[in-house]
Amino acid sequence: MAVDQDKLMEFLGKFVGDLGATMAAGSVVVGDRLGLYKALAGKPQTAQELADATGTDPRYVEEWLRGQAAGGYVGFDAAGGTFSLSEEQAFALTDPDGPVYVPGAFELALGSLKAVPRITEAVRTGAGVGWHEHDGDVFTGCERFFRPGYLANLMPAWLPALDGVEEKLRAGATVADIGCGHGSSTVLMANAFPASTFVGSDYHDGSIDQARQRATEAGVSDRVSFQVASAQTFTGGPYDLVTTFDAIHDMGDPLGAATHVRENLAPDGTWMIVEPFAGDTVAENMNPVGRVYYSFSTFLCVPNALSQSGGYALGAQAGEPPIRRLVTDAGFTRFRRVAETPFNIVYEARP
Repeated sequence: MAVDQDKLMEFLGKFVGDLGATMAAGSVVVGDRLGLYKALAGKPQTAQELADATGTDPRYVEEWLRGQAAGGYVGFDAAGGTFSLSEEQAFALTDPDGPVYVPGAFELALGSLKAVPRITEAVRTGAGVGWHEHDGDVFTGCERFFRPGYLANLMPAWLPALDGVEEKLRAGATVADIGCGHGSSTVLMANAFPASTFVGSDYHDGSIDQARQRATEAGVSDRVSFQVASAQTFTGGPYDLVTTFDAIHDMGDPLGAATHVRENLAPDGTWMIVEPFAGDTVAENMNPVGRVYYSFSTFLCVPNALSQSGGYALGAQAGEPPIRRLVTDAGFTRFRRVAETPFNIVYEARP
């Protein structure tokens, strides 16, 4: 076999970048958990100074800083031997309430990779692996990854894009948040609209326990309740608004979920469907965002769908046509794309 050396070196360059990124993911989580990024954000520091400020070991911190600098996550001044964070690096690495917070994504990724033995066997046999079977870092990482995007977009852009919904929420509406996980989206909406009541649901009881705690901590538990229920069995309608955040593509029976939403929606109600950003064809998803979502989908979305009845496994890059079909098949008569970000597309469905 003739090997083109230039093409081989190009491929090996990709490999080296990916290998470094894979290991760097763990370093980002370590830096986040030990407060290294936050402590570094204030001023340039040596490894010793940063270790002293965080109560950590200087030799480990020195190696950590060097790796972070080599990867472009930390700045390095060779003359002074100090490390620092730019405003942009600090923005993305230190504020969990900001619109961009990358450590959560790495926590989610590392938690997902702990399932390599299970996923290897599932790929061989076609068996499913349920969401509830994953490592705990998947649940906390998922919350920390998605919450900043919801915080940045949900109230400023997504809800206002829906026809008449914001006015209903201000006046007092009933809302069901399906597949709510730890309840970040539910609590964010409850904080923004004190006249409305909210019911979050998720089939994973551990996540619902955390969601109830989040609501109590936020002081909204008088208007927010949570139930352990699937998207096909949640109760409490009719609802003025039903929301699903990055959840429909994970389901084995999304048509059953869509039908149940339709049955529990008020006659003039709205279903807001937030899904991962994707093109309509595989070719359109051959890009960095598509790569991220296809990879996560192999470990999380498709295995979870295959663990459930229903016969679907849409995956995180399903695109708009399958969602439109589900909505139409469930009896909705109106469907439109109302907003998008680099990571999400928002749809509105109405009876």
